[in-house]
Amino acid sequence: MTNKHKWDDSVMMRAARGLPTERVPVWLMRQAGRYMAEYRAVREKTTFLELCKNPTLSAEVMLTAVDRLGVDAAIIFSDLLPILEPMGFSLEFASGEGPVIHNPVRSAGDVGRVRELTDVSPLGYVFETVRQTRAGLDQSCCAGGTPLPVIGFAGAPFTLAGYAIEGGGSRDFRIAKTMMYSQPEHWHTLLDKIAGSVARYLIEQVRAGAQILQLFDSWAGCLSCDNYREYVLPHSRKVFDMVRDACPDTPLIHFGTGNPMLLPLFREAGGNVSGVDWRIPIDTAWDMIGHDRAVQGNLDPVVLLTDRATIERHTTAILQKVAHRPGYIFNLGHGILPQTPVENVIALVETVKNHHFQHHV
Repeated sequence: MTNKHKWDDSVMMRAARGLPTERVPVWLMRQAGRYMAEYRAVREKTTFLELCKNPTLSAEVMLTAVDRLGVDAAIIFSDLLPILEPMGFSLEFASGEGPVIHNPVRSAGDVGRVRELTDVSPLGYVFETVRQTRAGLDQSCCAGGTPLPVIGFAGAPFTLAGYAIEGGGSRDFRIAKTMMYSQPEHWHTLLDKIAGSVARYLIEQVRAGAQILQLFDSWAGCLSCDNYREYVLPHSRKVFDMVRDACPDTPLIHFGTGNPMLLPLFREAGGNVSGVDWRIPIDTAWDMIGHDRAVQGNLDPVVLLTDRATIERHTTAILQKVAHRPGYIFNLGHGILPQTPVENVIALVETVKNHHFQHHV
């Protein structure tokens, strides 16, 4: 490391770098969301997209969640899709329907109109959210203690392309995969534009105050290993290479879901930490990824809909599988579900933080 910062000694930063820690760090995807009354109170006054574009409110909902839950990192409150707006897409979060792209990519001409972001200033509200979240964490630690790191994030090229082509979410990504197979030249042009835009977006988040980055490939699990290697891996690698060259001290988490056989390919694409979903035992996943890489995961979010005893049992089982190996970060296998009781999330965090975990530091 070229510079030493106060958050470098946090358990989250040390684990992300594969270093020994006194206990397992824990943070959760969607740790600020509809399951929290404080978040619902804010959402009653604004739309989701307006909230994402309001740095003060976005920082507030995340800082509230971090304080309430006692987690070891604050991921910025935002979404994967706002980056698509300055690239030329008309984005709406329709009530009850999720995200809708009103002008999806369906032809060579559509690919041609997509703008690669060489200037990410239209996303300045996200960078201000990073700054205000960082400032809020620093203020909360001014009385002592190690400040928590801020996690910035973006969608991976395949996942963003899936939304951009389908016009929203999809069960099978039929339209996107049809373009991938039948128009590979246009496919690669589109993903290359997205990859360059995503990389610059992430780099600017670091410059605004993020200490860790996570790339979400939430829908790559619909692909075979051969498809991923041919149509996706080069573009994800471009993101990681650009970010690593610009921000060599920033740990990068690569998270994908759905197909555990892709884990070695996710590792090959890049990142310091491999995120793992619940479809594979964490120790088996780590064996596949390689023990020279940190891992994150991987409790099924549905476990949080049960009771404290069940949560403790499943959480402890995961912790026992990773034993005392350095470089482990506890998380869910995907985001917290809206129906989750807050007290169950707190029980999970307490279970992880109280787990007997000892090795030579």
